[in-house]
Amino acid sequence: MSRLLIDGLWVDGDAGTQQLRAKYDDRIYGEMAIASAQQVDHAVEGAVRAVTGGAVSPYDMYRILLETSRIVESRTRQFVDLLKDEAGFTKADGENEVARCVQTLQLSAEEAKHLNGKLIPMQAAKGSANRLGYTVRVPRGVVCAITPFNSPLNTLTHKVGPALAAGNAALIKPSDLTPLAAVELCKSLLDAGLPPSRVTLVNGPGGTIGQQLLEDPRINFYAFTGSTRVGKEIQKQAGLRGTQLELGSIASTIVCHDADVDLAIPKILNAGFRKAGQVCTSVQRLYVDRRLAPTFIPKIVAAARRMKAGDPSDDTVVIGPMISTGAADRAHAWIEQAVAQGAEILTGGTRTGNVIEPTILANIQKTMKVYCEEIFAPVLSIIEFDSLDEAIASANDTQYGLAAGLFTKDLSQAIRTAQRLAFGGVHINEASSARVDVMPFGGVKDSGFGREGPAFAVQEMTEERLITVSY
Repeated sequence: MSRLLIDGLWVDGDAGTQQLRAKYDDRIYGEMAIASAQQVDHAVEGAVRAVTGGAVSPYDMYRILLETSRIVESRTRQFVDLLKDEAGFTKADGENEVARCVQTLQLSAEEAKHLNGKLIPMQAAKGSANRLGYTVRVPRGVVCAITPFNSPLNTLTHKVGPALAAGNAALIKPSDLTPLAAVELCKSLLDAGLPPSRVTLVNGPGGTIGQQLLEDPRINFYAFTGSTRVGKEIQKQAGLRGTQLELGSIASTIVCHDADVDLAIPKILNAGFRKAGQVCTSVQRLYVDRRLAPTFIPKIVAAARRMKAGDPSDDTVVIGPMISTGAADRAHAWIEQAVAQGAEILTGGTRTGNVIEPTILANIQKTMKVYCEEIFAPVLSIIEFDSLDEAIASANDTQYGLAAGLFTKDLSQAIRTAQRLAFGGVHINEASSARVDVMPFGGVKDSGFGREGPAFAVQEMTEERLITVSY
């Protein structure tokens, strides 16, 4: 059984345990402790004590995070095997998740050494010739990382790595669907020499433990990835405390008439179907210029049909199961509903257990759920357009704004379009899901605010302090 990490010690859960079942075949692969309310209180108390009891030097934190990256990389096989059961990841998805975690730890390690402020030009103000001013970045204190099921290792690392690099204590609340990746990351940190009290892990239902964490005034900052509904509740209860929220999305990718089709298709399919489409930037709306459609659509459909879905233990499978039967039920129902409303299935649309075949739909109407709500499944909806203005307006026609992609050979058109797309990130000659871990990542509108990416997250997780000296 996997245990909780509270106040520097691995402990059993006073609220019992939960069985963990593989997402493909429902086989029991592990057991995880559940924290009681008293244990959660003790966890926060221990985290507070960690940040008030003495700092870890920036160089030592650099060394610890870098060593953690080496340890995680050495345990790649172990992590990939775990992610296969825990998240339903295929071998390719699991290896990519671990490789990105390693890079995120390395980037976070570097930021621990680069934490600095700036010199204030005090001499620019009359009467301040003999005054020096500068700023420093100081830790916020306890950073609570609340993470989702769809990227249980790297998304967590994007919160914990910068939090530690900035000098904070990290308190982790993973998804109760995928808690063991968080356990193994904590073990790697401790094996690298992190003082045990600097990282804390509690597990249990988000509605109870998450609520208790939100109500605890000793927590200084919340880093959350998940639904817009929950994000709004976190922001409401956080009040004047800091937050970084990466929330819901309906990601769009636009293919112009002059696009390089052979470049675009594999990138779009990877972005739409990896991790069974359960990525916040997965291509959901695919806009295709009507002049290109007769060439483009048959090619992308044929390529999608070659993508094998099924058991993630099979190395030839590229699309594994969805996270739960309920998630598969919902996505499949949306496909059937769209077809009943006039949509056409170009490929896919079928389901076996929790596995949904890669699906491409056409004849989409704006009232269909596959268009106007986040499907979070391996489903692409093709929307043909006559003018780029039409495609831009349609892509912007959502309360979300996380990421968009654009394929075109016209650089001037690309730059003008990027300035008009209301998303946190616009990727030219890439699909919407084109994240590199060094980049700033976050959304606008109901997709949240704040930025991930270690250099940017460290700024979010520290406060600026002004210091002046008269001499």
